Amino acid sequence: MPTAAKRLTRARALESMVRDIAREVILPRYLNSARNRKADGSIFTEADMESQRRLAAALPELMPGEVLGEEMSAEQQAQLWSSSRTGLWCIDPIDGTTNFANGIPFFAVSVAYLVDREPRFGVVYNPVTDESFYAAKGAGAFLNGAELPLRKGAESLQDAVAGIDFKRISNHLGDELAVRPPYFSQRNFGSSALEWCFLAAGRLDVYLHGGQMLWDYAAGHLILTEAGGESMALDGGSLMAGPAVKRGVIAAANPALFSQWRNWVSGHS
Repeated sequence: MPTAAKRLTRARALESMVRDIAREVILPRYLNSARNRKADGSIFTEADMESQRRLAAALPELMPGEVLGEEMSAEQQAQLWSSSRTGLWCIDPIDGTTNFANGIPFFAVSVAYLVDREPRFGVVYNPVTDESFYAAKGAGAFLNGAELPLRKGAESLQDAVAGIDFKRISNHLGDELAVRPPYFSQRNFGSSALEWCFLAAGRLDVYLHGGQMLWDYAAGHLILTEAGGESMALDGGSLMAGPAVKRGVIAAANPALFSQWRNWVSGHS
């Protein structure tokens, strides 16, 4: 069993690899990529496809394992999930594709390495800001080498800055949050992976999203956990339920704040 120190060494090697690929593949296409639409209505660009191709080729050289990516078919994703328990890469080649395609500098590459369906180390990297969030299980979480969180966040829910995606939660809960918000202020940035990392860094205090896929949070969930945060699926189930399951998520930067936030949400859902 690898030690936490070995996992952290691998996380740093992964960080270097992700930086290089993002700079070579994604940045040259930023502000210069047309949107294309998938069958499910979501969008992708040439940069998404090339980023996934480059990562899929490079990652097994770092650690053995198949590569499960967002831009694969659902059938491919399910097959990989069911057959690869000893080592599996889970990647989102560009999380926040709409931001990327529209020139909004808030998007990231997200990569996590899973063993027994749990993340062991991962990286979330925004190539425009050159901010690299990474973590290894049992070894902490970092932003460009600085340990997370960067600042002490809110202690009470009424002082919290919340990351909320309104369009994916129930109308009733959305109305309650809009009319009687229990927090100080609310933000939504359009990249789930980076929002998890902002929570880990102390830039957000609480978080609520009504529908995320495995690659949206595999790395960010680990980074938040290693930074001392707490999270769960909104329905109480396992976050690591596989690529076919879209999960609502609830999280906070520390356990005490998480308890306040979870109690409020459960009482207003």
